[in-house]
Amino acid sequence: MAKTKTAYFCQSCGYESAKWLGKCPSCNQWNTFVEEIVEKSPTAIPTWKNDSAPARKLSKPSKVNEIQSSPERRMLTGDKELDRVLGGGLVEGSLILIGGEPGIGKSTLMLQLALNLKGKKLLYVSGEESEQQIKMRAERITESPSADCYILTETSTQNIFKQIEILEPEIVVIDSIQTLHSAHIESTPGSVSQVRECTAELLRFAKETGTPVFLIGHITKDGAIAGPKILEHMVDTVLQFEGDRHHVYRILRSIKNRFGAAAELGIYEMQGSGLREVSNPSEILLTQRDEQLSGIAIAAMLEGARPMLIETQALVSTAAYGTPQRSATGFDTKRMNMLLAVLEKRCGFRLSTQDVFLNIAGGIRVEDPAIDLAVLIAIISSHQDIAVSSKNCFAAEVGLSGEIRAVNRIEQRIAEADKLGFETIYISKYNLKGINIEKYNLEIKAVSKIEEVFGLIFG
Repeated sequence: MAKTKTAYFCQSCGYESAKWLGKCPSCNQWNTFVEEIVEKSPTAIPTWKNDSAPARKLSKPSKVNEIQSSPERRMLTGDKELDRVLGGGLVEGSLILIGGEPGIGKSTLMLQLALNLKGKKLLYVSGEESEQQIKMRAERITESPSADCYILTETSTQNIFKQIEILEPEIVVIDSIQTLHSAHIESTPGSVSQVRECTAELLRFAKETGTPVFLIGHITKDGAIAGPKILEHMVDTVLQFEGDRHHVYRILRSIKNRFGAAAELGIYEMQGSGLREVSNPSEILLTQRDEQLSGIAIAAMLEGARPMLIETQALVSTAAYGTPQRSATGFDTKRMNMLLAVLEKRCGFRLSTQDVFLNIAGGIRVEDPAIDLAVLIAIISSHQDIAVSSKNCFAAEVGLSGEIRAVNRIEQRIAEADKLGFETIYISKYNLKGINIEKYNLEIKAVSKIEEVFGLIFG
């Protein structure tokens, strides 16, 4: 007989305890422990196959210089944005987790991949929708779906693996991991133990067969991927699908990637016929306007290996109440407060009685410190009500002493600004080393203090 036991799992981080605890010792969250029944059978085989696992020889340690290296074999998906975020395509045997808000377009992105991928047999497993629902969405997305796309509505991992052995697909999509359940665990689908067990089975299947597997994951109200934190450690790549459902643009961001850069970005436009790739994001992030407006400055930023020009918007007004408001959308509020303190201390602008609102146009969130100078220029432009020329852009970090600091890969930023027709770019003088200024059509102005920039822009 199989032994049955109960255990308590933290619903936030997956910590396991033999008894109920009020506070999780791992993540310090309160009242997150839930009792789950866990069945442990001595004859249970921890493998994705239903038959008996073949005997395998024990692994032995090898010298690192004796290990034969082979290049990664990548599979192009046909989606240039997805291929870029993955690091150049799908790696054989990789396990990829995609998370995002409900209704943001995760299922649409994966179904679009399944329908447009020609010459590759793909199995789309759905535990949330019926075949008719998927068919209706497929007709909306494309008129000529791939003949190699197969749809399976199933939640049992054992039944899924039976169909996989029969079909032998080259790519598998699971929508979603929280709906699957394994017969080895006696708990409800979506629980910590079920998510962990189902992911472990899929991970073993992916590594043993070399088949890439996409997992769609739900997120919590805090924005983190639901389930145990070990889920993100088990997979090879974690992608976050971001954006506002009330806006048309969606951002696919790489959070973890064992086969590429972990800071890449892909941009899509949500249309009635599905998601459209945006090859030149600077065009959508820069507002087209007929007249010059105050409080706007253009920054040259980098996301992964991709240079982009974004529009920073600021509004400074007299505080109607005693305490001034500080609000930032798409930018770190604490960093904005630090930059405001630099303006007060180093430049003499009295902003302690002013409301300051900052917005990054296009709904994108920026963590690149190279937009510091553009943020300061936008704030002073709004404070003085003086418009900054739309042909100027900025790429520099600002230090606490008011110095203009150098940023990395400045030539890519300059080249992007040059390509989009900007006339002047302001950078740190410490970035000039090794740059061939003559090959660019725009003027490069090197500065060392924010007072110099203000004198050139507003003087």
